[in-house]
This record gives sequence, structure tokens and C-alpha cells, in this order.
Amino acid sequence: MRKLVMGCALAGVLALSPKSEARPAAFLGPLPVIFQVMPKSEVGVASWYGSKHQGKATASGEAFDMNRLTAAHRELPLGTTVRVTNLVNLKSILLRVNDRGPGIDGRLIDVSWAAAKRLDFVNAGLTLVEVEIVSYPRSHLR
Repeated sequence: MRKLVMGCALAGVLALSPKSEARPAAFLGPLPVIFQVMPKSEVGVASWYGSKHQGKATASGEAFDMNRLTAAHRELPLGTTVRVTNLVNLKSILLRVNDRGPGIDGRLIDVSWAAAKRLDFVNAGLTLVEVEIVSYPRSHLR
């Protein structure tokens, strides 16, 4: 008898509790893909580009300016902010991806001349870096 009373009481509480607006996952259908999942960080070779490309259109449509802190990456969405750390000297800066590249296999990222100067590898031309995603552009998160 006690179990029957407890069962009825539980059923009553459940019946009177506010209904959830969420539907079970089986009824939601396929979820939209918001963005491609990228690794949080990557390690690879960085190179830089400068005066030869000055003023030319980037993949984002803006003119390349070797004196700004920008970068070219093959896959990250344009407008992504990344932290690039030179693993040789541990200098680090924030860059905005505004172009596609590098055009040479085996390289992870191309940075502007100004970025290479701050990372202290202008004379070397190449360096080993870690690229960490800091934020995606707002348009990418809609």
C-alpha cells in the first residue's frame, strides 16, 4: 500500500511540474554546422611576407599592409585572432588572419613583416611557431 501511495504522489508531482520547452533530441532533426572545428593550437613553420605584396588585395579584400599585425592561414576563417609564439625565443603576439597562405608546402602560417619583426625572425626568414586560436570573427559564430 505504501508503494502505491508513493507512486501516486510521484506521478502527481510530475504531472503538476512545469513542462520543459525543450524537445527530445530525436525530434530536433539535424543540427546546423556553425563552424568547422579547428585545433586549439598548432605547431609549425612560419614565414613572413612584406614589400613585394604591399598594397595588393588579400583574401579578405583589404589591401595588404606589411606594417600591420596580420597573417595568412590556409584554413582558419578570415578575421580569426591568433596568438603566434616564436618557439625559438618565446616572443608572442596577437595577429588577425586576413589572407590565405602560405603558398609553400610545409609552412603553417605567413605573417606580415611587422609581425616577423616583433617575433624577431625577419633575418632568419623562417621560425618554428605555435599558433593558438584566441577568437573567431562574429560573423563566423552566427
